[in-house]
Amino acid sequence: MSTISNRGAYHEFFIEDTYTAGMVLAGTEVKSIREGKVSFNDSYCLFHKGELWIKSLYIAEYTFGTDNNHIATRDRKLLLHKRELDKIQAKIKEKGYTLVPLKIFFNDKSLAKMEIGLAKGKKLHDKRETLKAKDSQREMQRYLKR
Repeated sequence: MSTISNRGAYHEFFIEDTYTAGMVLAGTEVKSIREGKVSFNDSYCLFHKGELWIKSLYIAEYTFGTDNNHIATRDRKLLLHKRELDKIQAKIKEKGYTLVPLKIFFNDKSLAKMEIGLAKGKKLHDKRETLKAKDSQREMQRYLKR
């Protein structure tokens, strides 16, 4: 099964906690996700009337879809348990926390799931430190392979 990741989220944010949420999707959206035609650019999660939604997630229209094809950037509802939603909502009210989509995958029952992360934004110097750590890790791996 394919996993589609939001690599930019790990560069822009410190991910403190992750949750796995179900997604309310149309049939053609599931087929497009299976083809890997998803973009996380500018997508974000928000609460509206106690429900969790993902906005601006781009799922390309299915190529073999008819006039019943889905709208590529429509808002999609995310499904979590009530106690998880309450816990997340309480954290988001704290200063600096946000909800970020991290990846889309299919579980063992072939249901589309989204991993979301409770995150705090990184400053420029934090991003530089992360890149330095990655570079040094890569160099160590190269050295060990020799």
